[in-house]
Amino acid sequence: QVQLVESGGGLVQPGGSLRLSCVASGSTFSINAMGWYRQAPGKQRELVAAIRSGGSTNYADSVKGRFTISRDNAKNTVYLQMNSLKPEDTAVYYCNADGYYRTSYGTWDRWGQGTQVTVSS
Repeated sequence: QVQLVESGGGLVQPGGSLRLSCVASGSTFSINAMGWYRQAPGKQRELVAAIRSGGSTNYADSVKGRFTISRDNAKNTVYLQMNSLKPEDTAVYYCNADGYYRTSYGTWDRWGQGTQVTVSS
């Protein structure tokens, strides 16, 4: 079983920065895409940014130019660098990843437990 564990959330003032991390752990697995989603109170979960195994990325329009997604394949880790944070970025941020098991070639898709990001003065 693959598990995802996020870290790096917290309280930050408007204009500040935070860096989220998500580590995938398990055995004999490969990762395809990794991404970050967020869900604010009363709103649907939305894609923030995603990165594929080849390195291509896509971002929500609301975060373009402010957030950067990256991954370290050797560490099975995805990062989200968030700069120029705004109060409307306040949400629970969830890591998502999918891939396959190298032994059985069965696929998997997992979510992390979520980490709170609050942007407030």
